[in-house]
Amino acid sequence: MLDRTLAPHFGAIEHIKLVEPGHIKLPNGCNLYYFNSGEQDLVRIEWVFGNLRFNPAKPLLNSAVVTMLTEGTSKLSASQIADQIDFYGAFLQSEFGYDNSIVTLYSLSKHLGSTLPVIKDMVTDSVFPESELETYVRNQQQKLQVSLQKNDVVARRTFNKAMNGDSLYGLAADAADYQQLQREDMLVHFKQMFQPSNCTIFLAGKIDDSILKLITDAFGDSWANGEEAADTTQPEISSADEHFYYIEKPDAIQSAIRIGSRIINRNHPDFPALQVLNTILGGYFGSRLMANIREDKGYTYGIGSGMTSLKHCGSIFIATEVGADVCKDALSEIEKEINRLKTELVPQEELDLVRNYMLGSLLGSLENVFSHADKFKNVYFSGLDYSYYDRYTNVIKAVTPQDILDLANKYLDFDKMYKVIVGKY
Repeated sequence: MLDRTLAPHFGAIEHIKLVEPGHIKLPNGCNLYYFNSGEQDLVRIEWVFGNLRFNPAKPLLNSAVVTMLTEGTSKLSASQIADQIDFYGAFLQSEFGYDNSIVTLYSLSKHLGSTLPVIKDMVTDSVFPESELETYVRNQQQKLQVSLQKNDVVARRTFNKAMNGDSLYGLAADAADYQQLQREDMLVHFKQMFQPSNCTIFLAGKIDDSILKLITDAFGDSWANGEEAADTTQPEISSADEHFYYIEKPDAIQSAIRIGSRIINRNHPDFPALQVLNTILGGYFGSRLMANIREDKGYTYGIGSGMTSLKHCGSIFIATEVGADVCKDALSEIEKEINRLKTELVPQEELDLVRNYMLGSLLGSLENVFSHADKFKNVYFSGLDYSYYDRYTNVIKAVTPQDILDLANKYLDFDKMYKVIVGKY
């Protein structure tokens, strides 16, 4: 009989085994990485394109071109694209990101012969019909108008703009920017961006030679590069001199707070240990910010800190919405928690808890072959390899309270952080 008075045995995580990808370099310069695992005849294919150099005069070209890929080609209308994908029980989306943009297809293996031609048509022959562009502009302006009523949205936009200036990372579009979109500009942008030399394909699922042949036949020799190579360089990021922003909303019940600064990205050797520091501060439900500002003070329903790792920079930030009457007190408590990490050693018991949480979260995130592909993409686009995860786990297991204190003093300076408050202060 099972003795339920005894806790189940657990052991330390020593090594995390990741699925190694296969690699094919297509003649047109496109790289294909494939991850073969799983029992279901389902595949996920991602076509990842580097975003073109940001042009502040035409700030929405990248995002509009990517978002409107499904709106029609010279052969297929938007409804025909949607109907053909739906008919085969597949799922398709195009998604804009800060560094790269992704076209994703989930499809049963047996239907790839019917769904792949739709994607091929989209990435080679999108035409951005004028009527669809007008609808897109109108819808986006309406969404923006609604979003700008939310304090947290305004805070995030203001924070990103202050920290990243007139770069793609700092983009805070207004209604007039959508009016600038011209079909001719989008077609030129599309032809330069969506070509094989600027594309990496990630294939994950139950894969055999026939599936690889379908992909390589569709996106190999028959997909040619254009005359002009994709320019994916980006302007140097220039941050604002002003570090405090207060946008008053006299009738606000809650105030949105966003605090943070630019820091290192995943390429830097300090990054894994800094993630431990961030987790202690506000990276999980048992964090210090949650314990103080939510559980003890009751100023907010939720508060957290996070880190981003982008191609050209990284950032650490704290975000919350608090009662308007306690905004100053909440800001003071956030500063106190940051300074406490810089002056007091983290208790070993707390560090061990965070250590186990982070290692367990990493292991738990590898639930299927798609997750393994995602982990590979993280390091691939940072110019790293799988040895990063070995170093990550080793650093988490070895980091000491003194290391955390040293990192806090090196990277966390409340006075130099960007602070945005939207509401009442």
